[in-house]
Formats: sequence, structure tokens, C-alpha cells
Amino acid sequence: MALLLWLPASSLALGALTTAHAAEMRQSAVQGDEQRLLGRWVRPDGGYVLELKEIRKDGTAAAAYFNPRPINVGRAEVSLKDGALAVFVELRDVNYPGSQYDLRYDPKSDQLIGSYFQAVESQYYTVGFVRLR
Repeated sequence: MALLLWLPASSLALGALTTAHAAEMRQSAVQGDEQRLLGRWVRPDGGYVLELKEIRKDGTAAAAYFNPRPINVGRAEVSLKDGALAVFVELRDVNYPGSQYDLRYDPKSDQLIGSYFQAVESQYYTVGFVRLR
């Protein structure tokens, strides 16, 4: 015996509205907290510096990266993932053809923690950044 579930079209529209509203609420939460991420961050294991200068309403960010000289940042974004502020940075430069940082902000330790994909070697590394004061 098959069970048939019928939902009126208005329920489907409500579900889409609820999903859109949830996405909007997540984005507004990011916009309220992202100011914590602005500033200069250093990787203690090598002195690499990530600077987050501006976070726009659409989640894109103005960022700079230094090793110790400037490395071109192809893309930088801030979002909310699993309830935590997340930072994604893609590097596009000589010796950095798509290397990427995927980081989460830990408010207790005031650190950015996550992974670094080193594109030339095709290797992932666990990394952390501390705030430069």
C-alpha cells in the first residue's frame, strides 16, 4: 500500500519563502559579525600575513596576502558555515596558481583556523592565523 502526501501549492511557496528568509537571516548575521575579521592575521608557522580590509554586503572581501611580498588574491569571501564565520581566500599568482585557504573564525581564541590547499604540490595543510596587534 502506497502512502500519498498532498501539499497545496501555497505550502510549496511558503517553503521557498522560508528558505529565502533563512538565507537572508544568515547573511545579515554575517554582516553583523564580520567586522571581527577585519585586520591583519599572521600564520605563526611561517610569517604569512592575511589582511582583510573590507567585507562587502554580498560577502566578497577586499584582502591582501604577503609571503613576505604581496601575493595576488584572486578571490576572497566571508560567509556563515555551520554557525561560524568562514573565510575563503584564493591566491592567483606565480607559484600560487589557485592555492586556497578555507578558514573558520574561533571567537574564543580569536583565531582563524582551517586548511590551506597548496596548488603546486596538490597538498592540504592544517593552518591557523592569529591576529596581529
